[in-house]
Amino acid sequence: MPRIRGGVNRLEQARGRRVNEGVDVVSSTEPTTRAQPVAARQRLLLAAVEAFAAKGFNATTTRDIANGAQMSSAAVYVHFRSKEELLFELSDAGHRRILAMIDEVDDPTAPPGERLETVIGAFTEHHAREHVRGRVVNYELASLAPEHLEPVMELRREITRRVRAIVDAGIENGDFDVSDSQATTNAMLSMGIDLARWYRAENSLPPEKMGEFYAQLATRMVGLRDRG
Repeated sequence: MPRIRGGVNRLEQARGRRVNEGVDVVSSTEPTTRAQPVAARQRLLLAAVEAFAAKGFNATTTRDIANGAQMSSAAVYVHFRSKEELLFELSDAGHRRILAMIDEVDDPTAPPGERLETVIGAFTEHHAREHVRGRVVNYELASLAPEHLEPVMELRREITRRVRAIVDAGIENGDFDVSDSQATTNAMLSMGIDLARWYRAENSLPPEKMGEFYAQLATRMVGLRDRG
């Protein structure tokens, strides 16, 4: 059974808010009554996610994206300067969403073990629930232009810093038995990200159960000591 206790309330509340509000500029739950320019960008972003995930960035054409959005090819350039700019917007929004999620579920006053379980559980659940988008956001980084890659990489570094701070806090107070906090943090985040590459709803645990399972793995990786 997962060890999450107080942190589960924050995770459940955050999960409910995300479902109810339909957050994120490329979420299929976004309201459909917005002004037409926003709706058009939304359709193009959604179509780009599906096309990039199915064919890869390099093999995808602007016509593929336009067809997926049921728009003309010229419409792509009304809203985006290039196919690469679409990828950047998806990547930037995706990583910012992760940072916002960490802020939402993490309680800095809670014990490090509880914090780690909650954050890794939410991180993993996100990548399972959003596995199509996750494949694009995490595995097409090499296709970003240098001026777009660097800010996205800085967001990734910030995600790592926040999780490592939890690991370091557990080491400092004696709850965790870890010889290399950076390597351990990288391993935990990598296994959550990689889930987006292979996850399929029809033959995998539900996203929330997958989050609980990976949260358990994370506590084992840090050698969490139960203080009773």
